[in-house]
Amino acid sequence: MNICFIGGGNMAAALIGGLLSQGFPAGAIGVVEINPGNRERLLRDFGVRAVEGLKEGVEGSGAIVLAVKPQQLHQLLLDLAPLLKDQLLISIAAGIRSVDIARWAGTRSVVRAMPNTPALIRSGITGMYALPEASPEHREQAQRILSAVGEVLWLHDEAMMDSITAISGSGPAYVFYMMEALQQAAVELGFSGEDARKLSLATFLGASRLASDSHDAIGILREKVTSKNGTTERALLSMEANHVKQHIVDAAKAAALRSRELGDELGRS
Repeated sequence: MNICFIGGGNMAAALIGGLLSQGFPAGAIGVVEINPGNRERLLRDFGVRAVEGLKEGVEGSGAIVLAVKPQQLHQLLLDLAPLLKDQLLISIAAGIRSVDIARWAGTRSVVRAMPNTPALIRSGITGMYALPEASPEHREQAQRILSAVGEVLWLHDEAMMDSITAISGSGPAYVFYMMEALQQAAVELGFSGEDARKLSLATFLGASRLASDSHDAIGILREKVTSKNGTTERALLSMEANHVKQHIVDAAKAAALRSRELGDELGRS
C-alpha cells in the first residue's frame, strides 16, 4: 500500500513518524505540500517523497490521507476528483462529514477520522467512521494508518463523531485547563512557578497511569483517596458545591453542538 498525505502539518508528520516506527517503508509514503520549507523538513526528518503537485503526489497511491484545514477541503476534493482511481480517502479534517467528502470527491470509499493531539507522541486515540461502501480492506488500511499513533475506536453512527470531537478531540484542552488551575493554586499556596508546574504535571501523569493500570472504576479510585473529614473530601465538597463536574459535562456537550454546527456550515458548499 502506497500512502499519499495531502498536507504536511503536525498531524501528518505524527502519522508518518508512527508508520515508520512500525516498519512501514519510507519509499511507500508521499506528501503533497505547497510550502517548500515543510517539504524540506519532511524529507530531512523522514526520508519520504514530498512534492508540490497534486497529480504527481497521488499517482500510484492506494490510500490518500486528507490532512488539510477543513476550510480547504472542498476545493481540494474538487481538484482531486479527476485524479482518483478507486483510492481510499481518509479525512482527518474536523467537522466535515463523510457524505460531503464523497459528494465532492465523487467516490464512496471514504473513512473519516478524528485523532487528537496526543497522537503527536503516539499516545492518541482516534474515532473512525467508514461509509458502508468502504471495503473491509479499506477499513483495515485506515486502521493500520491511524493506529500508528495510538488507539482506534470505530463508530457505527457518524453522528457520534461530534461526540468524539467533544470528548477526545477537544478533551486534551480541558485537561490542560485543569492543569493550569492546579498550577495556579500551587503558586497561590506558595510554590514557585517551576515547582507548581512540576507538581501539576506529575499529578496528572501519575493519576492517569494509575487509572490506566487499574481495573477499578474511576469513581472507586477517587473514593480510595478521599478520607472521611479529610483534606481531599473538603476539596471535593467545594467542587460539588460549585457544580464543577456538571460544568465540565455541559462544556463537552457545548463542544459537541458546535461540531454539529460546523458540519452543517462546512457541508453547504
